[in-house]
Amino acid sequence: MFILSGCSLYNSFRDFFFKEKDIEPVEVLVQEGMDEFDSGNYKSALEYFQKIKDWYPFSKYVTLAELKIADAHYQLLEYEDAIFAYQEFADLHPNNEAVPYVLYQIGRCYFDQMDTIDRDQTVTRKALENFRQLQKQYPQSLYAEKATDHIDKCLKNLAGNEFYIAMFYYKSKHYDAALQRFKSLVTNYPDVGVHRVALQYIAKCESSLAQQAQDN
Repeated sequence: MFILSGCSLYNSFRDFFFKEKDIEPVEVLVQEGMDEFDSGNYKSALEYFQKIKDWYPFSKYVTLAELKIADAHYQLLEYEDAIFAYQEFADLHPNNEAVPYVLYQIGRCYFDQMDTIDRDQTVTRKALENFRQLQKQYPQSLYAEKATDHIDKCLKNLAGNEFYIAMFYYKSKHYDAALQRFKSLVTNYPDVGVHRVALQYIAKCESSLAQQAQDN
């Protein structure tokens, strides 16, 4: 009775602030939102799904609306808003079957912002963290499998960045700093194609450091 009373109060409250003619049935909003989304009209789709959340917060379609809001932000390249919406979905519905997809999409939000190896790699590390979390929590998920290629790309980017910095130090004759970077490459990124060349530069750095010690 309490629940029914609460729903009745909500309906009265909603009807007080919105004219009945302005409130479309939730099924109509869902259909229109999906049609707009499938047509690539993501801003319009966002409006429909937001109406579902605002007007029908107890509807069975709310979880769909929450997910499609996140998807629309992602398609609009509004990555911060998308990450927030996906994370909110995962927090509110931890047992929902869509959570593996949501974790994958959070990783994609970071992954899609990755830059060249000479730039800051913060988003690369966040992408890698999320993809690994997905594989750890849902190892049998299709999305965990899809994340594997993205993880490889993240590792290559991070290794490339480490190599880029190491070479900068080496060319600047800061051999000790370069040596630490090359050693980090060998330890942290053994399987991304830079292991052999890193070992060669470790030997060069050690030789240069030994020569400097003799000269001093």
